[in-house]
Amino acid sequence: MQQLVMNKVDRLKGAVTVPGDKSISHRAVMFAALSEGKSAIFNFLESEDCQNTKKAFQQLGIKFSTRGKALIVYGQGLYGLRASEKPIDCGNSGTTMRLLSGILAGQEFTSVVTGDKYLRRRPMKRVITPLRIMGAKIEAVRDELAPLKIYGGDLQGIDYNLPVASAQVKSCVLLAGLYADGKTSVVEPVPTRDHTERMLGYLGAKISKKGLTTSVQGNTRLKGNTIIVPGDISSAAFLLVAASIVPGSKVVIRKVGINPTRNGIISVLKKMGAKITIRNKRTFGAEPVADLEVRASNLHGITIAGKIIPNIIDEIPVLAVAAAMARGKTIIRGAKELRVKETDRIKSMASQLKKMGANISERKDGLVIQGPAKLKGAVVDSFGDHRTAMSLAVAALAAEGKTVIKDTACINTSFPGFTKILGKISQ
Repeated sequence: MQQLVMNKVDRLKGAVTVPGDKSISHRAVMFAALSEGKSAIFNFLESEDCQNTKKAFQQLGIKFSTRGKALIVYGQGLYGLRASEKPIDCGNSGTTMRLLSGILAGQEFTSVVTGDKYLRRRPMKRVITPLRIMGAKIEAVRDELAPLKIYGGDLQGIDYNLPVASAQVKSCVLLAGLYADGKTSVVEPVPTRDHTERMLGYLGAKISKKGLTTSVQGNTRLKGNTIIVPGDISSAAFLLVAASIVPGSKVVIRKVGINPTRNGIISVLKKMGAKITIRNKRTFGAEPVADLEVRASNLHGITIAGKIIPNIIDEIPVLAVAAAMARGKTIIRGAKELRVKETDRIKSMASQLKKMGANISERKDGLVIQGPAKLKGAVVDSFGDHRTAMSLAVAALAAEGKTVIKDTACINTSFPGFTKILGKISQ
């Protein structure tokens, strides 16, 4: 089992880029495959999760090549996929399985999608239910868990109210809506990341948004285009927190996506007192991008709850580290979704940060953290979760002594080169 050994650093300094956005990389491959003609994807994230999406579409008959720094996708249009002879293995990627399910529901063939032991434990009923309403026939383990057997075709547009805010479920339904008769609309309880809507519109889909309702017209054509993937703000979050809590630090992170449905990490850290400056704003296709400068600061505790939670759901583990080093109490609530991620992130972050000396306790839907802690090195476990592993690595940068993080191969799921970047900016 791979492990990571970390020591306290004096400061962090330098300018870096982070890998391409994971959410956008997934969608770039999927939507380019469904487009007519070639698409060139720049800064595609070569992580395990995104590679699983690429492999899935190779099984469905899509061809890829590399030209310079671009991944070329030879799109076959909405109806150009072909049945896979074998089950499609999504690995550990919930995004792959949930979005792909919407696409496969519209095909005229039967598919089986599965994943690793962690993904097979994650709930899929949230996508099965709306797809069945649209007319798809789906078989699942205990009617909720993968493997899923999807009998596609003959979908009808629906108006669907999401019971839980989820960009993955929203995207699944909208993708199925591309194949449905009439219009498909999804109503969210609160806004979630909108990469699907932005990219589908960029590639030519008839998509509209009014308030919390997003609609797509079925049987419209997508056309291949150039897609530039911004740096992943969820990856940048680890560096934003690290530079905030290690005294004397100053780090610049270039070409980071600052999509307003994803940049909650910046506003939350600023409310905690972080010194973050946004510079050089521009646009990559349909996505806003900027350079982020962060300096060390004295953080203070806040309450994190409400509409911001879906915006920062992937960043809450590393925000728990920031809270452990902040003066006063931080309360995180309304984040029950963390219980059903790659691992139970509420439980894992509470148990492992406690080993390092943090005053942290679990709540049913969040955490309560009293800071500042004097963190000490310890042997901790990621439980195979990439965000837990990297969050504990950030904590280790400010902890006295040596920290050993077990089961860290998972970091490559979303942030290949994470330790190399930390090494570059450590002084």
